[in-house]
Amino acid sequence: MRAVVLALTVALVVPEFALDKTYVYKYEALLLGGLPHEGLARAGIKVSSKVLLSAVTEHTFLMKLMDPLLHEYAGIWPKDPFVPATKLTSALAAQLQIPIKFEYANGVVGKVFAPAGVSPTVMNLHRGILNILQLNLKKTQNIYELQEAGVQGVCRTHYVINEDPKANHIIVTKSKDLSHCQEKIIKDIGLAYTEKCAECTERVKSLIETATYNYIMKPAAAGVLIAEATVEEVHQFSPLKTQTLAFVEIEKTPVVPIKADYLARGSLQYEFATEILQTPIELMKISDAPAQIIEILKHLVANNVAMVHDDAPLKFVQLIQLLRVATLENIEAIWAQFKDKPVYRRWLLDALPAVGTPVIVKLFKEKFLAGELTIPEFIQALVVALQMVTADLETIQLTASLALHEKIATIPALREVIMLGYGSMIAKHCVAVPTCPAELLGPIHEIAAEAISKNDIPEITLALKVLGNAGHPASLKPIMKLLPGLRTAATSLPLRIQVDAILALRNIAKKEPKLVQPVALQLVLDRALHPEVRMVACIVLFEAKPSVALISSLAGALKLETNMHVASFAYSHIKSLTRITAPDMAAVAGAANVAIKLMSRKLDRLSFRFSRALQLDFYYTPLMVGAAGSAYMINDAATILPRAVVAKARAYLAGAAADVLEIGVRTEGLQEALLQSPAADESVDRITKIKRTLRALANWKALPTNQPLASAYIKLFGQEVAFVNVDKTVIEEAIPIVTGPKPRELLKAALKALQEGIALQYAKPLLMVEVRRILPTAIGVPMELSLYTAAVAFASVNVQATITPPLPEEIETMTLEQLKKTDVQLQAEARPSVALQTFAVMGVNTALIQAAVMARGKIRTIAPGKVAARADILKGNHKVEALPVEVPEHIADVSFETLAVVRNIEEPTAERIVPLVPELAIFKMAALRSATPFHKTLCLAVPYIEIKGCIEVHSHNAAFIRNDPLFYIIGQHSARASVARAEGPAVERLELEVQVGPRAAERLLKQISLIDEETPEGKAFLLKLREILETEDKNVRVSSESSSSSRIISSSSSSSMSSSRMTETATVMEPFRKFHKDRYMAPHGASKAVSSGSTASSFEKIQKQAKFLGNAVPPVFAVIARAVRVDHKLLGYQLAAYFDKPNARVQLVVSSIAENDNLKICADGAVLSKHKVTARVAWGPECQQYAVIAKAEAGVLGEFPAARLEVEWERLPIIVTTYAKKLSKHIPMAAFKAGFRLERVSNADKEIELTAALPSQRSLNVIARIPEMTLSRMDIPLPIAVPINPDGTLSIQIDEDILSWIQKHIKEE
Repeated sequence: MRAVVLALTVALVVPEFALDKTYVYKYEALLLGGLPHEGLARAGIKVSSKVLLSAVTEHTFLMKLMDPLLHEYAGIWPKDPFVPATKLTSALAAQLQIPIKFEYANGVVGKVFAPAGVSPTVMNLHRGILNILQLNLKKTQNIYELQEAGVQGVCRTHYVINEDPKANHIIVTKSKDLSHCQEKIIKDIGLAYTEKCAECTERVKSLIETATYNYIMKPAAAGVLIAEATVEEVHQFSPLKTQTLAFVEIEKTPVVPIKADYLARGSLQYEFATEILQTPIELMKISDAPAQIIEILKHLVANNVAMVHDDAPLKFVQLIQLLRVATLENIEAIWAQFKDKPVYRRWLLDALPAVGTPVIVKLFKEKFLAGELTIPEFIQALVVALQMVTADLETIQLTASLALHEKIATIPALREVIMLGYGSMIAKHCVAVPTCPAELLGPIHEIAAEAISKNDIPEITLALKVLGNAGHPASLKPIMKLLPGLRTAATSLPLRIQVDAILALRNIAKKEPKLVQPVALQLVLDRALHPEVRMVACIVLFEAKPSVALISSLAGALKLETNMHVASFAYSHIKSLTRITAPDMAAVAGAANVAIKLMSRKLDRLSFRFSRALQLDFYYTPLMVGAAGSAYMINDAATILPRAVVAKARAYLAGAAADVLEIGVRTEGLQEALLQSPAADESVDRITKIKRTLRALANWKALPTNQPLASAYIKLFGQEVAFVNVDKTVIEEAIPIVTGPKPRELLKAALKALQEGIALQYAKPLLMVEVRRILPTAIGVPMELSLYTAAVAFASVNVQATITPPLPEEIETMTLEQLKKTDVQLQAEARPSVALQTFAVMGVNTALIQAAVMARGKIRTIAPGKVAARADILKGNHKVEALPVEVPEHIADVSFETLAVVRNIEEPTAERIVPLVPELAIFKMAALRSATPFHKTLCLAVPYIEIKGCIEVHSHNAAFIRNDPLFYIIGQHSARASVARAEGPAVERLELEVQVGPRAAERLLKQISLIDEETPEGKAFLLKLREILETEDKNVRVSSESSSSSRIISSSSSSSMSSSRMTETATVMEPFRKFHKDRYMAPHGASKAVSSGSTASSFEKIQKQAKFLGNAVPPVFAVIARAVRVDHKLLGYQLAAYFDKPNARVQLVVSSIAENDNLKICADGAVLSKHKVTARVAWGPECQQYAVIAKAEAGVLGEFPAARLEVEWERLPIIVTTYAKKLSKHIPMAAFKAGFRLERVSNADKEIELTAALPSQRSLNVIARIPEMTLSRMDIPLPIAVPINPDGTLSIQIDEDILSWIQKHIKEE
């Protein structure tokens, strides 16, 4: 027998089944989801059955399942048992026991046949069993590798054949690498615009996708017999999957097929069924789709009236799912029923675009052409629908016919949306079908060629954007015809066409970077091209992920670059790439680190007025999540405004990457118009240039009409969804709209509606995220990873206005005097609310059964408010009142929980949901910490208005198992915020009143007075206050001395460290001189005390004339903020503002209106000269406890214009001084990192001085004197020029012609 085994090992005979026998096997398959830790919940299914195999012919076999049974699992693993799904098994028993027919030769499964009554889901279960029988055994090799077909596709498979002489059998081990497949069966939904990040998955060593098959083969008369087979499939972040097939016996009774036609049902490969239409978050039994759609519509309308309902997002997702299975006729009937009901119509128009089936695009086309949809409705629907729809050839042709329709051609904005969507649709189709033909872009290529021949610039722009969205390599040749420097025809085209042509290469670069890299590099290095063209080409080059050689070539060429904008842009771009940590950019980051060493460090010191690129990112490898941001600013040396600004956000998740959002703004037309104007003359001075620029902007009617003045675009997931061009025509059309009769008509209608009362209820639902990945398992059951986020925002608004006297019928005849005599009262109540639900699901999702681990998050907020406002223009009185409003129990509710869920279609209401982390988990491992939940409630009562706010937090996670971010996330977490009335007298309303003019004093609720220090009462008050403050200072001194030794040690160590890092050379500083009539006075060093003294004395002299201006002049205005309570107790604050015009002095006094409360805040300031301002802020009882004095003045530092700010304090609150001392310890290190020079000197203890000087209009010198140190930094580059002359005057002047034009224009309107 040993010789037989050895012979089989060398020349193995494939498994065979005799014609006159039936082979009986016991089969069991298990799919279990969740974390592999005892005590945590898991969800899954189990299939068990007898399998009968019988040969019909030599290569044709029948397979029949006997006594099949389905089990469900949702419980604590491993103590909870599986539960038989009896009803589901009974419902499927007839299908499961129908024999299927399959071809089998040399161990390879061929075609599969079954009657039409066998559903695709049941067929896939049979394929899971047949997959075990798939054995490609070679007769001459024991270890080999090949690409083998299976349920999951054609994947790399490794075979190892061993003998076991003692047991008299052969062991065959087959390992499938599911991450390396020639043809992988997978279905992605919502991922068409993402890029696969192979480098992201390579970093995660535990990211495994394998299936291991172990066979025990025994010799038999006809060859070998599969005695036992076990399969174990492992995926990272996915359920465990196992199969066993064990031989039981051989029977003589053959398997008999049923009396039905056996139809070809494909091969061994998995067939996608209705799981594509089935959302994994809920199992719906769809019996009558139209009736169920109407039922959910009515539920959404009826339950979202006063505020958004808790389940509104989930119901909205259900509505979308039902619409996906409905036919075109069903949807048309529902539309006809509800199109004239505004609320139902809005819900349908929000849901239909998210359905994503070709039926919806056809429906929208028919309804728009029939006049049943308005243009805004159609545009809004198409923007979403064209991005969501399945991109098959039928839908692409439908979109093309829509774009070319004569009615669409008359509406440019609508045509642009459809054309951009057409390009996006081709991009999605090419993701699903990599061999997509170039003929799909034929219509766009023809449009582009025709537009070029006619020099139709807008049409060329649109064609380029469509080609950019499609990103097909076949478009490279048509695009290159429009690139400058490569074709002579492109040189005559406007600059913006050249830029758009380069940007159209970006999506092509993601697919074929080697084709785009040399083109982009050639454009960057061509010095004959416009700098903007070269910088845009630089963006494309780096997005194509160039090699070290290409980047080094660029760096070498930039050494001789003469255009500083190009040099600055490329250098900053390369430097920012050196800090990138995202895995897909690791090679580029390494190349950038090499290239940056080849470039001149002088480029690092260029100011922000030169063009720049910036990239920042964050990536967390264990969870494969990250984010990146890019910003590009392209400037022009001749103008102030940047030529272009682009910002982009990128995200990484689970091995995929996507450019989530990109916004770009260009002012190219405006720039070119200014360059062609006299303002661009470099020979004139700056003042003349600015005057000419302003005059050119004022004379906008003379600007060219053949190009836009500015443009903007927005991209979502790398696809341009909208763009706008602002040109002279747009301005000409906009001015009549703004200044013509239409705004007056709208104002009239709005005022009339306000007087009659407005009651508005509006709901806006949105399916924000739908991302799904469905992949078959070896069992034949689909496993899904998905993320859903849906939100519904709702607002209920009621507004009522009363206008006295009533406005005239013709509002345009109303004079300013009439308006001043108008009393307007407005009362408004609003209840905005938002409900958001998000689901992350991992597990089995079929139309029959769902078993998954789910993370579910919910957010619900309600913010009701009721206000009344009154504006009496004649009396100068304006009042706003916040009135009591009914508040729900919780104004904000946030929850997140992880669950194990199982449900089946025969018992949809009997679903079992188990928390992934049970509250009372019992673990065998004694080392684990307790799983005690965290629960805490924090409340804060707001004084005076008697309102209490509370936040209740609950959290229970699995961090006791492992200190890992994932285990902190799983569990149950919730937070709820509530607002309620606190104990005490009820508040009737909150008032904010502003009184302007001579009646301001009358509105003050409490007489304002300041204590006079010269009176006996004032002296007694100050003496008592001084005693209190001295006691307070003594207590602080005692507490500080207790820790003085540790502070000294810490201070000395930090001081030594700081001194080692800082320069010890004294900073050479020019004296500060104040401006005077003839320019400036004495130097700072010689007369600081004198000048400060004179400043203080002059300010004190003004104060002594009238310490409190209220004794001499009435307040200019008064502001009263108070709470009106039922006990009529005065609570709140009032502000009075006084103005002493002769002395240019302003005084503000804030005081409490509560009885026996003398707390006040006093701010007193004066303009002592046109170069000097002084202010004093004091607060505390009678404004006597704390005080700060600030002085600001302009002057010169050396020969440079400068400004100085001095802040002195007499006394500050203890909390301020305490934190200031702590902060001062970090100043040396912060100064060192910011490039400041530090000098240890003994400056004034209670004074901070900041001096800033302008050596040039593009640089800044800063000197800061604080207690114990002086900080300074010279030649700080400024992003823009500051128009200040050395004598302190502004170098910007407004031309009288421009002023007169503005005044004339205002008078005309």
